[in-house]
Amino acid sequence: MSFLIIFLLLILMELAYFRIADRFNIIDKPNQRSSHTSVTLRGGGIIFLFGAWLFYLFFGLQYSWFMLGLTLVGAVSFADDVKSLPDKWRLVVQFIAMFLMFEQFGILNLHDWWMVLVGLVVCVGIINAYNFMDGINGITGGYSIAVIVPLIYLNSRYDFISMDFLYVAGLSLLVFCFFNFRKKAKCFAGDVGSISIAFIVLFALGKLILTTGDFAYIVLLAVYGADTVLTICHRIQLHEKLGEAHRKHAFQIMANELKMPHVTVSSLYMALQLVISAGVIYLPINHYLYLGIVILLLAAGYLLFMKKYYHLHEEYLKRL
Repeated sequence: MSFLIIFLLLILMELAYFRIADRFNIIDKPNQRSSHTSVTLRGGGIIFLFGAWLFYLFFGLQYSWFMLGLTLVGAVSFADDVKSLPDKWRLVVQFIAMFLMFEQFGILNLHDWWMVLVGLVVCVGIINAYNFMDGINGITGGYSIAVIVPLIYLNSRYDFISMDFLYVAGLSLLVFCFFNFRKKAKCFAGDVGSISIAFIVLFALGKLILTTGDFAYIVLLAVYGADTVLTICHRIQLHEKLGEAHRKHAFQIMANELKMPHVTVSSLYMALQLVISAGVIYLPINHYLYLGIVILLLAAGYLLFMKKYYHLHEEYLKRL
């Protein structure tokens, strides 16, 4: 009954947000770097933050430090959706939020301060990489479902986090996908959505890794990770400013230059990640060896794809 109530509340909250966004003109206008062509409401991913608050209220005020960090990072991301903020302010808040997550993990100590610092930098990089990948209909919601589902299964094995937390995160993703995972999206996630769900996913994944001592479970983010890291390397090779908007991710070339439907591309990323995650769960192979094999295969696939199709993006740039 609690989950039914939460599900209905999430739907009502999302619909209420649409009215607010429409009233205050919180919209995403397409430009030359966009993968969409029509004006669409921005910030619909605030539902992930709403879902986390509902979990907190319905299930005993759990994970207070994490919730404070999520609220901070969600609030500054939403403010950035409404009116662009300087990068330095967003990064400061993200580091504070991640510090609070680490406090929730119970891993803050002076003896290992350098490891904590490296961890903070890496984790802030991961949530921003997740944000970079939000560019077409369905990809943030669909891919996040492809991460949450294996986490739910693994939690039944290792009990590393509240199952209610994962269920509510899944419900918020289903509500968002209903409005976004379609040919003509009703809303986009916005920074508040992609950053918030990245923070939620990273918290659950971090709990899994700390409980099992198995860092190879980072493979649950392998598809996003490969596309992001290799695209950044490509842009560095091209001497581009990494902070500028672009359309060089593999999924963007699929959607824009190859004219594949957004829903098809998002489903492809979702399915590929589910297959990879199933491998680490079910295959009788050393997890670190499996992680290495997956990274090599994804890197090879990315390079072959770019070798065959990147010229289409170059032709697009010449027409600008």
